[in-house]
Amino acid sequence: MAETTRDACFGREMAPNRWNMETPARIFRFDAFLLDCDNRQLRKDGLPIELGSRYFDALALLVSRRGDLVTKDVFLEQVWHGIPVTDEALTQCIRTLRRALGDDAANPRFIETVPKHGYRFVAVQSTQVPVSPRAQGSHVAGACTLAGLASGVVAGLIYGVIAATGGGAQVLILAAMIGTLGLLAGAGLGAGMAAALTWREHADGWLVAGAAIGGLAVGALGNLLGRESVGLLSGVSIANVTGPFEGVALGTAAGVVAWAALAGYPWRIVIAVCVIAGAGAAGLIFFSGGTLLVGSLQAVAQGLSGTQINLANIGMVLGEAGLTRAAIGLTVGAESQIFILSIGVGLLVARNRPIKSD
Repeated sequence: MAETTRDACFGREMAPNRWNMETPARIFRFDAFLLDCDNRQLRKDGLPIELGSRYFDALALLVSRRGDLVTKDVFLEQVWHGIPVTDEALTQCIRTLRRALGDDAANPRFIETVPKHGYRFVAVQSTQVPVSPRAQGSHVAGACTLAGLASGVVAGLIYGVIAATGGGAQVLILAAMIGTLGLLAGAGLGAGMAAALTWREHADGWLVAGAAIGGLAVGALGNLLGRESVGLLSGVSIANVTGPFEGVALGTAAGVVAWAALAGYPWRIVIAVCVIAGAGAAGLIFFSGGTLLVGSLQAVAQGLSGTQINLANIGMVLGEAGLTRAAIGLTVGAESQIFILSIGVGLLVARNRPIKSD
């Protein structure tokens, strides 16, 4: 690899965009560590390790030149950008890096001292992983799809256990049905995000817009199918089926969470964003008169006779006398949190897994 390409990792003004097609992202893996040059992060077993800006640049320089001698002059040029520093400053930098990596100067696994000349990165395995926007988008889309499926199955099992009156078989049927809806919702949001990543070649505000558009499409399709299917079976036109507005609200919340996750924020912050975004989406949906699964199930039960679902049980579990407006509000909040948290956790897991570039 040309030196100009490798050294583009160093210095904030030179760092390529993570999803740039012409200057692909570089993620180096060695031992239990992952060094993400473009997002300027060092992780061990998925957990972030804090490094100062200069120290991060020094480690990135060493890792990108694995096996090669890196002299003091090169450190001065690439890390300190020609600013005069003492030998002690470089020594302290290397000492800090060794401490962060758990390395030993006397028996180095990562950074070897070449007396009177410089240092060499000696880890046995060090790989550079180029990631294209399309590969990153596919990774995100897959994570969202699986997360949507998981959230739907969980919600379906909960509602099945509480409200189904047809026994265990009906619980499984309800879980499968709602799981399928969750899968479609996750796939729609993921497709919107993937399109935004491929188009913009990095994560920005358009990632949120892509997720919102994906949610709009899924919500509109789900609303149409729900109304038409019940109408064909019963001849009754139903209302209050989850629709485009709910899709946009959840899609926007999921996009904000994805932005935080792909920006490399620690998992605690991403989870906090999930909770806040999920609550915001739930509030918008509820106070605008919208509904999610429970409202849709209620509409279907009213439109079709003989359904073995007693939705009043859900309200009673929540301390209400049946499926009151307050009970629906609580279920909207719970459903939003389950879905958005699933998306967030799915993206956190996905970002720490290798991406196969296309």
